[in-house]
Amino acid sequence: MEHLKVKSLGPIKEADIHFSDLTLLVGPQASGKSILLQLIKLVMDRYNIPAVLKQNNYEWGKKNDNFLDLFFGESMSAIWTKETTVEFDEKKYSLSSFLTTQGVRGSSKTEKLFYIPAQRVVTMSQGWPRSFGTFDIGDPFVLKKFSESIRVMMEKETINGDRTHSKVFPKPNRIKEPLRKIIDESIFHGARIESDNTTLKRRFLMEVGKSKLPFMTWSAGQKEFMPLLLSLYYLMPSSRVKLKDDIKTVIIEEPEMGLHPKAIQALMVVFLELIARGYKLIISTHSPVLLELLWAMKYIKEFKGTSTDLFYLFSLEKSTSMTTTFNKIINEKNFATYFFEQTKEGVSIRDISPLDAGSEENYISNWGGLTDFASKASDIVSKLVANEE
Repeated sequence: MEHLKVKSLGPIKEADIHFSDLTLLVGPQASGKSILLQLIKLVMDRYNIPAVLKQNNYEWGKKNDNFLDLFFGESMSAIWTKETTVEFDEKKYSLSSFLTTQGVRGSSKTEKLFYIPAQRVVTMSQGWPRSFGTFDIGDPFVLKKFSESIRVMMEKETINGDRTHSKVFPKPNRIKEPLRKIIDESIFHGARIESDNTTLKRRFLMEVGKSKLPFMTWSAGQKEFMPLLLSLYYLMPSSRVKLKDDIKTVIIEEPEMGLHPKAIQALMVVFLELIARGYKLIISTHSPVLLELLWAMKYIKEFKGTSTDLFYLFSLEKSTSMTTTFNKIINEKNFATYFFEQTKEGVSIRDISPLDAGSEENYISNWGGLTDFASKASDIVSKLVANEE
């Protein structure tokens, strides 16, 4: 996955994106970020998606509109018009590219992209991931597939483990110890998560002191983070060092949802670990914190910074495992940022990877609008202080 060109897809007028090891997408709501991300999933898993739909008894009668509604969500087929063009890694795709699955079998149908949707918290029903079939027919495919993936993983683990209670977090054999530590400090604060298998329906419980709290009593941030935690378990299984199966790309929508800035910083370290393992990450965000990481990485790489700088940036104790990760990030990995700019003609996607505050291009200097408010607040304060003097 290297290059995507799109014209006339939903609100998107045009897009020309060269993907890096970590690619950030920023822009206002309803500017087409989710549509573009789902398109990437559709192209990369064009054989897997129809197979999964058929396994779950969905039919579309070889009709383009029906298939698009099943994938993007109810009434979303109108985003694809006669003017829509899609070119991915120099190959052009039409709607028929996604409907032709006959004769395709075996490894071609395996999933290549893992998609973590923004609505992930709704996948948790009474504290356990929902199955594919429990969602409405009009819900986006990526939401159903994500929930089903983490549900199957967790049910396999509880079957193979303790039949009454099994530890979910922290787990010594899942995720590096430094990562577990910062997740605990920023999100769970010493609480322990376990799966309760004593009733007919499995559920997650949080152990705080002598209390075991059901999912709906957790803080908003803890509930938002739980599906992300399960995603990390899915992508970093204990038996594998690098990639999971055939998955090479991970899309994460708005990882900052419901989280304190400190928790977002913890997630950024986890993202760097995923990149170091060989995944390509595409992340949509409304948080300037993620752009600040890429801004810092630009100068760390340019001025020959070291892992020590990243340990300081994230307030981490030095460790051999994270030194290896940080060195690989600094020496081998690249980053890019794209801004979804809304105009009267539609949304144009612009490369703002320089993140140069001194740029003459306003969309670059204010990081796609994410620093605009802070800059104006600073200007007001400076003006008022100067007048007082």
